[in-house]
Amino acid sequence: MRLFRLSVLYMALALSANVASADIEAATALREGDMKKLVFHPEAMTSSEATFVHEDGGEGQLSDYRGKYVLLNFWATWCAPCRHEMPMLSELQRELGGDNFEVVTLATGRNMPPAMAKFLDEIGVDNLPQHRDPKQLLAREMKVFGLPTTMILDPDGNEVARLRGDADWSSDSAKAVLKALIGSGEG
Repeated sequence: MRLFRLSVLYMALALSANVASADIEAATALREGDMKKLVFHPEAMTSSEATFVHEDGGEGQLSDYRGKYVLLNFWATWCAPCRHEMPMLSELQRELGGDNFEVVTLATGRNMPPAMAKFLDEIGVDNLPQHRDPKQLLAREMKVFGLPTTMILDPDGNEVARLRGDADWSSDSAKAVLKALIGSGEG
């Protein structure tokens, strides 16, 4: 009986791995324009358990977002490419954000809350979180070497893809890639 249960478990794991692999293959094939810079990892990578500061002042972790795909964007108020990219991330959250997907923005380094609020207000962004990584603990553990850096985390919290530099996240290609991963156009 134990062998039967192990066989069933093995088959379930194998099928879920094949589905995830098929989703990533489909998403990879949909990359055009800026999305060609999006690199899918051969194997999902464990993300950091370091804490960050929520916009309300409390502590958070990436594990708080388990159960949904997350587009994790590291940015800073002094970063010109971040200023260009942020409205596109806002549009992406507005269109795809929901139970299965969320854009999570994380200002890393010395970004004071008033400066962050001013930055986002100046560019008309009102639907993205103002989380902070003031000591760059999370950024260091996630190997962020320049800004902006954006990662896609799967529902288990593992990093499946990364894009260094800015990109048009509101493009048809970006939306198609993400829809292929999350499995629906509704987010």
